[in-house]
Amino acid sequence: MKITDISGGVELRNGVFMPYLGLGTYQADNDQEVIDSVKDALDLGYRHIDTASVYKNEEGVGRGIKESSVAREDIFLVTKVWNSEQGYNTTLQSFEDSINRLQVDYLDLFLVHWPVQGKYKDTWRALEYLYETKKVRAIGVSNFLRHHLDDLLTDCNIVPMVNQMEFHPYLVQQELLDFCAENTIQYEAWSPFMQGKLFQLDFYKELSDKYNKSAAQIILRWNLQKGVVTIPKSVHKKRIASNADIFDFELSNEDMAFLDSLDRDERSGPHPDHFDF
Repeated sequence: MKITDISGGVELRNGVFMPYLGLGTYQADNDQEVIDSVKDALDLGYRHIDTASVYKNEEGVGRGIKESSVAREDIFLVTKVWNSEQGYNTTLQSFEDSINRLQVDYLDLFLVHWPVQGKYKDTWRALEYLYETKKVRAIGVSNFLRHHLDDLLTDCNIVPMVNQMEFHPYLVQQELLDFCAENTIQYEAWSPFMQGKLFQLDFYKELSDKYNKSAAQIILRWNLQKGVVTIPKSVHKKRIASNADIFDFELSNEDMAFLDSLDRDERSGPHPDHFDF
């Protein structure tokens, strides 16, 4: 991944450009809170906005986009089909419901939110249809481990373009990263700060002093240098701005290796093999 500035990104396997830094909206209220955070992010130069059906804030995200000064075609908009909506026909309906709530005609990326056993292959067929009929520009999955991907790849016509996973220094999953890279599946991070838990670790003070950057900025820069697209969530304009201030420094190989070495297979969210929703 070539890292330049906030306008930079990666080219997905189908040639679609995906900005490597985006705004996550998980737990942002579907009111002025998410409207303002989307508008603030776009004003600050972000062009990637991530939401999901289950977040219950697609209406607010759509309003934020409409009220911003940025043209829809310049925004990379992502949402996800929720578990209870999975299956072929129900996924197609979920898509229609999402674009209606978002007040848009198409999505830039549509994801299968979790690998629901017995359903995700039918869900994927629906995403393939949406892609082939040009209602979405790219399709992908979220929370798919290697065995889920192996299973999907045996039957799919289109290889997922993105895999959005929990990713932070305590959960690196390098083998999965490598597998996705080998199959041209772009890795993307959710919960890059482990819901704030990583900020409490003492060693970040040393790194912060060394680079004159916050713990959040160091983690996000590590994400990008690992080749991982990242979508930190915030509803505060100063924090959204701070999260984008990561393009004037570079972590050394030694510090990258140190952050990699923290991996302990520890999650802040559910395990993809053991979720029950």
